[in-house]
Amino acid sequence: MLGHDGPVSEAFDAVDVIAAKRDRGELPDPQIDWVIDAYTRGVVAEEQMAALAMAIYLNGMTPREIARWCDAMIRSGERLDFSGLSRPTSDKHSTGGVGDKITLPLAPIVAACGVAVPQLSGRGLGHTGGTLDKLEAIPGWRADLDNDAMMRQLDDVGAVICAAGTGLAPADKKLYALRDVTATVSCVPLIATSIMSKKIAEGTGSLVLDVKVGSGAFMKDLDQARELATTMVRLGADAGVPTVALLTNMQTPLGLTAGNALEVRESVEVLAGGGPPDVVELTLALAREMVAGAGRHDIDPAEVLADGRAMDVWKRMIRAQGGDPDAPLPVARHQQQVLAPTDGVLASLDALAVGVAAWRLGAGRARKEDPVQAGAGVELHAKPGGAVRRGDPLMTLHTDTPERFDRALEALESGYSIAPAGATADLLPLIIERVG
Repeated sequence: MLGHDGPVSEAFDAVDVIAAKRDRGELPDPQIDWVIDAYTRGVVAEEQMAALAMAIYLNGMTPREIARWCDAMIRSGERLDFSGLSRPTSDKHSTGGVGDKITLPLAPIVAACGVAVPQLSGRGLGHTGGTLDKLEAIPGWRADLDNDAMMRQLDDVGAVICAAGTGLAPADKKLYALRDVTATVSCVPLIATSIMSKKIAEGTGSLVLDVKVGSGAFMKDLDQARELATTMVRLGADAGVPTVALLTNMQTPLGLTAGNALEVRESVEVLAGGGPPDVVELTLALAREMVAGAGRHDIDPAEVLADGRAMDVWKRMIRAQGGDPDAPLPVARHQQQVLAPTDGVLASLDALAVGVAAWRLGAGRARKEDPVQAGAGVELHAKPGGAVRRGDPLMTLHTDTPERFDRALEALESGYSIAPAGATADLLPLIIERVG
């Protein structure tokens, strides 16, 4: 039975830990180790961890506390070991955005450069898409692999994109769900340790972070995004995993599609040598960082994209997980166009508005257990800075359930603006800065 003093066998009392952080105290290493372990074991109750998360949200953590918290979360579960592979490993993590399909072309490009890519990915929630949802639009493709199958595929193909196993950082899985329902998600120490505990436990040799900034991103503010990137790069270094971060623009959607099968189609276009310039630019920038992090300075990712080697790896990667890379992708049963109301220049196209519209069309989910429509989403026909004529299509909405169109159109009502001809769009560069 738990009382205020806790059971005799426990080293600390959760109430004391909460009070220390409530009063802006600094938690010593043994307390951090205990609270993460005890929470994972169920000794620290959900309401106690909720109180501690709020105290951290309000009062922050020192760099030492953050590093120890991350390490304790890693030690709550297993660590994968890729040292037996015949090639070095590198991974990429994106903080999420609208139209962010970069993992799909990136993994085969980097693998074609001789670097193994163990990409453990997740599903979408809300307006940001999930990599696994996108790939599940490919007939037959499966997300769940055990560790042995993942290792075999990394050795054979060089790249795997799959669901993370339950053994990696189980403390984070519990804490993430708790933060989601206690308004403590947007806290740099908790975000940074959540991301990095999983990535370090995954066992990658080096890591590249794509930290999105703008309306469609988790971080709306450049300074806050820079703080998150700096914190995560430091955590990687502390754990012996060379880590760099790129701050990238998420004011407007990436590429010309937001939705599952739509984004797969666009990714295949990139691997075939085409695709939108912004998707190609960011994919190659991240690929160069990953290849350099793995010590392969002798090869340019642009070469393996241009000569078809990356496409070959893509097809092998999809087949290895039961998918048919040549099968037709699902197409939504209904489409509706959004037309330009006037002549001029598309001055802005808000990433969040497009993401919410795609979500409402059925491409995303409100709760983890909700299904998604493979063919739903938004297809863009113009990007900010482009000229438009009255009556031209700005975007096409796709869904299997046409009753969703009205709510999607509501999301887009103030999501774009058209300026007179000759005006320019005021946008941040695609790659804003590098940290690390």
